[in-house]
Amino acid sequence: MSHVPVLLEEVLDALLPGGPVRHVVDGTLGAGGHTHALLTRGVEHVLALDLDPQAIAAARQTLAPFADRVTVVQDSYERMADHARRLGWEAADAILLDLGVSSMQLDTPERGFAFRHEAPLDMRFAPDGPLTAADIVNSWDERALAEIFFRYGEEPHSRQYARAIVQQRPIHMTTQLAALIEQAAPRPRGKPAKTIHPATRVFQALRIAVNDELGTVERTLPRAIDLLRPGGRLAVISFHSLEDRIVKETFREAAKEIVSPPGMASIRPKQAVVDLLTSKPIEASPEEIALNPRARSAKLRVVQKR
Repeated sequence: MSHVPVLLEEVLDALLPGGPVRHVVDGTLGAGGHTHALLTRGVEHVLALDLDPQAIAAARQTLAPFADRVTVVQDSYERMADHARRLGWEAADAILLDLGVSSMQLDTPERGFAFRHEAPLDMRFAPDGPLTAADIVNSWDERALAEIFFRYGEEPHSRQYARAIVQQRPIHMTTQLAALIEQAAPRPRGKPAKTIHPATRVFQALRIAVNDELGTVERTLPRAIDLLRPGGRLAVISFHSLEDRIVKETFREAAKEIVSPPGMASIRPKQAVVDLLTSKPIEASPEEIALNPRARSAKLRVVQKR
């Protein structure tokens, strides 16, 4: 396979510590690299989900040798439990989520994810999604635009860029928006420092808003934990601090145990439902980063169901 998934060996070690298991959910199929490796390692059956029909078409070719051991579904990982029960699974032995945008989506110009290609401002994971980046850019007011740029892109110049967009719209093409942001960006004094393109965080924020990425992660993690059998494991790979913060806080809360002392009825007891297997996230090795620069920002967190 030409596609090498991020943190592959680390994921396999996390999800299959004692060898092959029966039922695994890959909630973010992508090009199928993780699923292919899980099946190669002897997993009995993988339920693989993805919203993107382009990804599913590519993955079906990759997974053709395992056609009888994998069920591929075009849907959000938010509904993994529904599809698992349709297969007759009472629970999953392991679940993997590899969050964010895929390299394949970034490298497909017409999808509108990357400002280095001229394309319509789309950015939908699912082609029939109700909202595009152009809808947001051309219809949301200045305050709402600034808010998503700051919240989802952690963009320090969010208000400045929102104002420039409102003044210049309609804006329908990726390169048009990137050029506008570049023109509105503050000019560095002295020798310019090596920085990312000023539109990078704006594009990230629009993509997250279009696909409700953070909300979907927040809703999905508790459902994924519920779907696991006792002893089952959930592994999540995130690529930016907003995702990782949600994963970290959700896992920490699920692992928290509160004992109500005698006579302290006001303190509600709480049982932990998972054990944290990663006190700190697992990150890619220098060797992997050299082969796959996208792995530089990857963080893997793992919990085990009690």
